[in-house]
Amino acid sequence: MFIVENYSLAILLCFVTMVCWGSWANTTKLTSPSWRFELLYWDYGMGILITTLIIAFTLGSNGAAGRSFLADMHQASKSHIYSAILGGIVFNLANILLVAAIAIAGMSVAFPVGIGIALVLGVIVNYMDHPAGSPLLIFGGVALIVLAILLNARAYQKLQSNATEKISKKGLILSILSGCLMGLFYKYVAASMVNDFSNPEAEKLTPYTALVFFGIGVVLSSFIFNSVQMRKPFVGSPILFGAYFKGSFKDHLVGILGGAIWSIGMSLNIIASGKAGPAVSYGLGQGATVIAAIWGIYVWKEFDQAPQGTKRLLNFMLLLYIVGLSLLILSK
Repeated sequence: MFIVENYSLAILLCFVTMVCWGSWANTTKLTSPSWRFELLYWDYGMGILITTLIIAFTLGSNGAAGRSFLADMHQASKSHIYSAILGGIVFNLANILLVAAIAIAGMSVAFPVGIGIALVLGVIVNYMDHPAGSPLLIFGGVALIVLAILLNARAYQKLQSNATEKISKKGLILSILSGCLMGLFYKYVAASMVNDFSNPEAEKLTPYTALVFFGIGVVLSSFIFNSVQMRKPFVGSPILFGAYFKGSFKDHLVGILGGAIWSIGMSLNIIASGKAGPAVSYGLGQGATVIAAIWGIYVWKEFDQAPQGTKRLLNFMLLLYIVGLSLLILSK
C-alpha cells in the first residue's frame, strides 16, 4: 500500500485536505433550487463510501509495504472495525447538526462555535492519544486559527442585516453539540488503525481499511439521522423519501461529487497522520473554514458590498491563519 515516507509530503496532503474540506460545500450551489440538503445528503454519504473503496483498491492494495486492503480486512478484529464505523457515525451526526445550526443561526454563529470547539477539542484529544510534536507550537497554532475563525465570523456578521437580532438559542446549542462530536470522531478512526503503517500490527486496520469502515458508518447511520431529519427537519417542511427519486441525474451526481471531494480530503489526512501525527493532521485539516471563506471572498464575491473595514478584518484573519498553520507545521 502507499505510505507517506516524509514529513513534507504529509504536510502537503494536509493542505489538500484543507482545500477539499473547505470546498466540497460549493457543490450545493450546483443543484436545482428545489433540491433540499436532506436529499443531497443521501448522495453525499454514498460519495464518501464509493471514494474510500476506490482508494482502498488502488493506493491501499498496491506496493510492497503494509497489507493490501482485502488481506487487512480479513485479519481485522471486530473491536477495531467497530471503532472505525463509530467514527463515521459520530462524524455523520456532527455534520448534520452543523448544517442545521447554519440554517437556524447562520454561518457567523455556527462556524466559530462548532468548528472552533471541534478544532480545539480534536487537537487536544488526538494529541493525548498520540503525542507528537511540540505542544507549545501545536496549541499556539490552534489558538491563532481559532482567532482567525472568529474574525471570519465577525466579517460574515457584518454582512447580515439582522446581525443585531438575538442569537437563536436552538442554533447555539446545535453548534455546541456539533463541535463536541466533530472534535471526537477522528480519534475513533485513529484508534482503529495500526501505529506503524509500514509494519502493521495484527488485528488493527491500515488507514485504507479504516476509511472504508468509516464510510460504511456514515452511510448506515444516515438511514437513522437523515431519515429523522427528513421527517422532522430543523428548518422547512417535512420531506417524503419518494422525493429523492424525483431528483435529476445532475442533482444526484453533484451530491456524490460533494461526498467524493470531502472523502478525498479525509483519506489524504488519515494517510498523512502516520508521519505528521493525528493532532497536527486534524488541526491543519480543520483550518478548512478559512478556505471556505476564501471561496466566499474571491470567487462568490460575498463581501463586495460589505461595510467599510470588513476587508481589513478579512486580511488580518488570513494573516492569523497563515501564522497558525506555520506553527503547526513547525511543531515537528
